Amino acid sequence: MYNLVGNEVYKIIMKKRLWVIVGILLILIGLFAYGEHYTRERTQNQIAERIGIDDVEDWREITNQQLMDLERRLDNPFIPEEGRAGIRVRAEQLRYYLAEDINPTTFSAAQFISNFMEQSIFLFLPLLIILLASDIVSKEATTGTIKLLMTRPVPRWKILMSKLLALTILEMIVILLMATIALGISYITFGIGGFREPVITGFRVVEGELDVSNIQTVSRGTYILMTYSLGYVVAFSIGKMALMVSVLVKSTAASIGIMMSSLIGGTFLTFFISDWEITRYLFNVNLRLTDFISGDLQPVEGLSLGFSITILLLWALASTVAAFGVFSYKDILD
Repeated sequence: MYNLVGNEVYKIIMKKRLWVIVGILLILIGLFAYGEHYTRERTQNQIAERIGIDDVEDWREITNQQLMDLERRLDNPFIPEEGRAGIRVRAEQLRYYLAEDINPTTFSAAQFISNFMEQSIFLFLPLLIILLASDIVSKEATTGTIKLLMTRPVPRWKILMSKLLALTILEMIVILLMATIALGISYITFGIGGFREPVITGFRVVEGELDVSNIQTVSRGTYILMTYSLGYVVAFSIGKMALMVSVLVKSTAASIGIMMSSLIGGTFLTFFISDWEITRYLFNVNLRLTDFISGDLQPVEGLSLGFSITILLLWALASTVAAFGVFSYKDILD
């Protein structure tokens, strides 16, 4: 098994697709860093100019102005209730920061690293895993190399298990690549630092209102570990679903297309059937794991961190069982 897993990891690493992923990360993280830097500076300067202060580091004045802007938006009768709930949550967060004397306007390399995962976890990260995993079996069926594997005196389940374990390792490598590249680019853009700054986590949204009963203060370094750990849960689950689809179809293009359609289509579908109970059990709805620790609103009410992780792991388990069932008994050599 060790040799089988090592061979599968080697094959995946030597694919051009992994290096394409590295290139995509370099370009996208670079653009994200530039956008964050530009947007932060412009927003702070605009607010400082509007309230008539010269020092953009006067965070209390800037935060108070942001809070006043949010309260004015709440007075707008044309904003729908869904939008008003998000505004109320953000306003309550700012009030909490002011009361606890915590500066929410600071930006550092550490904050950029966590922000990037928060923005990537529900779409960009799954797309990377799909790109990496969708041909792990289907490509070998297309090229015929699967026949060589079948001629070896190794049970089918061991062959697929080696691919599953190799994929699990590669999922971790993707997460580490994201963190490493984000750290390098943020160091160039923002300078190293911010890993010890306090972060308020534990915000919960209950019926559109902010619940602060479970608030905790952690260091930014700890918060990064939390966000990237949740990112790995998403990568793990999506990888197992991609493995199943790769077993079910023999075309790499079809495998990637099915997974991308399921991911993107399911995300759009939740906007139309968010009131249905079944929506809570779609894997797409439960990908925003970092929102539970940042306090952002979920697309569907009634979700919790434990529930969403459980649903994703159940999807991963069901996909793995289906993949092994089909791979063990289906005539893959046709």
